[in-house]
Parts: sequence; C-alpha cells; structure tokens
Amino acid sequence: MTVAVTPNLARSNVVIVAGTDTSVGKTWAGCAIGRALRAAGRRVVAVKVVETGCGEAVGAAEDGAALARATGQARPTQALIRLREPLAPAVAAEREGISLDFDDILLQLEQLASDAEIVLVEGSGGLLAPLSWEWNLVDLAQALEARAVVVGSDRQGTVSHALLTLSALELAGIPVASLILTPPERPDGSTGSNAAAISRLSGQGDIFTAARLPDPDAAAAALRDLALRLLNR
Repeated sequence: MTVAVTPNLARSNVVIVAGTDTSVGKTWAGCAIGRALRAAGRRVVAVKVVETGCGEAVGAAEDGAALARATGQARPTQALIRLREPLAPAVAAEREGISLDFDDILLQLEQLASDAEIVLVEGSGGLLAPLSWEWNLVDLAQALEARAVVVGSDRQGTVSHALLTLSALELAGIPVASLILTPPERPDGSTGSNAAAISRLSGQGDIFTAARLPDPDAAAAALRDLALRLLNR
C-alpha cells in the first residue's frame, strides 16, 4: 500500500498537532515545538481546542496550560474548552449539556493566527476523535487551511494507526509537515523499526523518532530543526 503525500503547497500559518491515538505525546511535541520557536524569537501561539478530565480550577499539568507556558503567550492560558469527564470531547460535552460551536472556535483560532507567525493547534485523542457530533480536528484544519504534524507512539500497532491517519489527512487535502514517533512506556519488538516501515509504506519521508525528554529546553533543542521548517509555508 502506498499513501500519496500531499505536496507542501503554500498554506496558512496554522499547524495542527494531530495524534494517531490518545496519550502518544502530542502535548510534549507541541510544547517542544512552541518552545523552540519562542527561543528563535518567533511569535508563536499554541492552543488546545478541547481538553477533557479538567477540574474546576485550571491545573498546571493541563495540556492547555502547558502549551501556554511553553510559548510564553499572553492568551489563551488554558484550553479553549475545558470539560470535566475524561472522555471523547463530544461525549463529555453532551454529558455537561454544552454545545461546542464550530464557528466560534474557528473565529478564536483565526484571531490568534492574525497576531502570530505560527499557531499550533492540538487536537484531543486521535485525529478523528469527535470534538462534537458534527465536526472534528480535520474540519478545523480544512477551514483554516492548516498543515499537520502527526504524533504517534513507537510501538506495535502504530504502523496501521499512522497509515490510517496519513490517509485521512491526504483525503482531506491537508499536507503533512512531519511525523513524530515518541517512545512508548513499554517498548516492544517493533520499537525502533516503525519509522522505516511507515516511510516505506506511505512515502512520508519526514519522520522523526524523538525521545520524550523531560527537560523543556532539551526537548525544544531536539525538535528545533523541525520547528523552524514549519515557518516555511
């Protein structure tokens, strides 16, 4: 199977950070890229659209808060939408009786993009996880003419997950800037070989295997070259 990779045509300054699954390192990658761009003197904003599993007060460990700290941005300092239950956003919102308005979120992201060189938009869970029952991260990316950075875990099953994610992005006309594989909590027999397999099957050449370094500066340095390439639209 060969997945055609969309040519890197001129796009907007928005980059979605999309996962092949949940808990694969999207926030780590978003923070590292954001911090690298900030260190390079670039105006960058990083935002989580919908975050679930949130308490009443914004916690320092929340994804949205971590992204804001990484870039030093004035706003937003948390996810655009925060929901209590740790479920798919559409389910969590429905249980709280909240309606997620696509146009309102799109407007917020467009306003952020108008005052930054680059905006990183992190999804929730895998690429097609429903942000509402009507739309997902792909719909936002299409409306914003965004590119994508895909993040997956270097473990068994990620080849299929990555190919499905790349295929969905290609079908939607969203160019993939790069694919990042992070180490799993428990390495298996496939760890270390998945990047080559995905590249061979998909034609996606820009694949990084990145250690999920806990030190923010070290993580930013590891993804610096990738981050700076995102400035070329």
